[in-house]
Amino acid sequence: MPWSNQSGSGGGWKSGNGGGGPWGQGPTGGGGGQPPDLEEMLKRGQDKVKQVMHGGGIPGPLLLLIGAIAIAVIGWQAFTFRVNPDELGVVMRFGKFVGKYPPGLHFRWPYPIDEVRLPKVTRQNIIEVGMRSSGGGRLGNTVRDERAESLMLTGDENIVDIDFVVLWRIKDAEKYLFNIQNPDTTVKEVAESAMREVVGESKIQPILTEERQKTEEAVRQLIQKTLDEYGAGIRIDQVKLQKVDPPQEVIDAFRDVQAARADMERLQNEAYGYANKVVPEARGDAQRILQSAEGYKQQVTNDATGQTSRFLQVYDQYKNAPDVTRKRMFLETMERVLGNTDKIIVDSKSGSGVVPYLSLDELQKRKSPEGDN
Repeated sequence: MPWSNQSGSGGGWKSGNGGGGPWGQGPTGGGGGQPPDLEEMLKRGQDKVKQVMHGGGIPGPLLLLIGAIAIAVIGWQAFTFRVNPDELGVVMRFGKFVGKYPPGLHFRWPYPIDEVRLPKVTRQNIIEVGMRSSGGGRLGNTVRDERAESLMLTGDENIVDIDFVVLWRIKDAEKYLFNIQNPDTTVKEVAESAMREVVGESKIQPILTEERQKTEEAVRQLIQKTLDEYGAGIRIDQVKLQKVDPPQEVIDAFRDVQAARADMERLQNEAYGYANKVVPEARGDAQRILQSAEGYKQQVTNDATGQTSRFLQVYDQYKNAPDVTRKRMFLETMERVLGNTDKIIVDSKSGSGVVPYLSLDELQKRKSPEGDN
């Protein structure tokens, strides 16, 4: 039996204290089997391979096929390279740029003839200035302030504490690889310089309040212009202000000033609202008064014009017949005067015995309104 022990007893695997284990070893103190020696197994395998190679165990054509496959695999790995979807392949032949390759598999000469670099052209990179986050450039929660970078002097000789980030991508892989040595450091130093220049030309109040977006765009344009002059092959996507505050030593006083300015703006807005309400009403009243005056003017003018026309017509008739016109005017005048008075006509011929009677009460009633006036 193949698994029999030295004593010649039958059975595949021996059990008990006197039996051998499955690897043909002697018994152990615990009664169980023990694995063979690893070095001995490797030595036996090497001996078998040597026997096959020298004894003609593998036919010649098969050996040639195996060798050809191995050479093909090695050649495929040596003469091809893969570009991932977020990368761009840049090939240099003897250190000189020869071409760019999009994502996929491409052929090349093996190193050291051709050398391939794979910059990630679609990835957005983040540079932090004035702070360091725990996210490793991904704006983590824990932020450490770098006051040597964040404290800047404004145009009105105030100090402002600014933290910001710059988002950038690779625009030209050839320029990016060969024109600048350390892209991250270059972008960071250019961004800090550009921010200091823009802040140095501005006053502190607009930067703290309404001109944050304008400042971001101005800094982005200045960074892009400087990097283009360097031929860096980098595109600045955005500059984002994270914190814009006065220095920590005077921040409480600045907050009081901001609160007072907010109250001033609120009161101004209330005054503007009241003015917008009162001024239109006053203008409406003024327009109404002007229109009433214009109407009165037209009325008086028309009355005067009518009376003038009437007088001229009467005068023309008077010139034609002065006596008749004079008598008619007298009668019309007496009619208007005596038309509203009480008249008592006593015929002296009919009754000579009528005693004239003067009513004092009636006279007093007529005179009292005139006296009151």
